[in-house]
Amino acid sequence: MQGLVADLPYRILLPGEDGFPLLPVEEDCATFAENAAKKALAAARAAAGPWVIADDSGLEVEALEGAPGVRSARFAGQEGEPAERDRANTLLLLQRLRGVPAERRQARFVCVLALADARGLLATVRGEVRGQILEAPQGTGGFGYDPVFFHPHSGRTFAQMTTDEKLAISHRGRALEDLRRFLGGR
Repeated sequence: MQGLVADLPYRILLPGEDGFPLLPVEEDCATFAENAAKKALAAARAAAGPWVIADDSGLEVEALEGAPGVRSARFAGQEGEPAERDRANTLLLLQRLRGVPAERRQARFVCVLALADARGLLATVRGEVRGQILEAPQGTGGFGYDPVFFHPHSGRTFAQMTTDEKLAISHRGRALEDLRRFLGGR
């Protein structure tokens, strides 16, 4: 995010910095856009002033009718540390896709960023990247579903890419670029 606005007249504050509140917001909406907007609006109203950017993102698998979708981070439940949840989520995904042929394992990562202030929602942008779910993890980088998300144009999983390589093509990278354009960047 800092890189997003480095040449623009904005400064990014993380929750907890300079009195900016960290609010737990239940992600109970039906879409990524609704969850992102809900989080951005709650934080903007609590902060009473600055613009707030919030995101919601996840994985949609065609053979699973869009699942895990907005429940991507909680697909296998909410127990354990983040790394444990990531492993459990990936294992459940692979179990649900067991026996599904490669041509039906199409998926996409989706990220929606919402920009709001205390008066309301200012903008939402959406980024997505298409790929395929592998039968077994490959790579050690990234997090979440990255080891099983194969990006055909690069010939690698997200877990086999550097952070910069992934950001250049990822759903979050694409959403950030759109938000940058909205904020006046090129």
